[in-house]
Amino acid sequence: MSKKLVAFFSASGVTEKVAKKLAAVTEAELFEIKPQVPYTNADLDWNNKNSRSSVEMNDPSSRPVVATKLENMENYDTVFLGFPIWWYVAPTIIHTFLESYDFSGKTVITFCTSGSSGMGKTDQILKGACAPSVHWIAGKRFSAGVSEESLSDWVKELKL
Repeated sequence: MSKKLVAFFSASGVTEKVAKKLAAVTEAELFEIKPQVPYTNADLDWNNKNSRSSVEMNDPSSRPVVATKLENMENYDTVFLGFPIWWYVAPTIIHTFLESYDFSGKTVITFCTSGSSGMGKTDQILKGACAPSVHWIAGKRFSAGVSEESLSDWVKELKL
């Protein structure tokens, strides 16, 4: 039986709620991708072109520092990777996370939260940050109120 991990970044708590439900239905361990410098409400103001999130998302090389490192990534076979959608892609801290570990031979499945924005080319972009031997499964967008039953149905569709 494979060992699963739900790793997630949540700026406002929405993705965290979905990640916790997903961990429960998959019997996975949970890891929060926390920025070394937490985001404030002002940092997340996408209407302000000088806000931290706007500056990071306008710089593809931006790599916010992750506060803690997962010490046992080699123990997991399947990693569900969750994040909010910012500007139709994953926040740049997700790149920091992916570039910090060796995902060779693992299955990575993305999921995101958004009120309405789709994932765009998120999976294509993120997959490029991993070794070619990663089994990448394109993700799905969920709303904040997704039920455990809906998440369970999605996981069954994945046929892991």
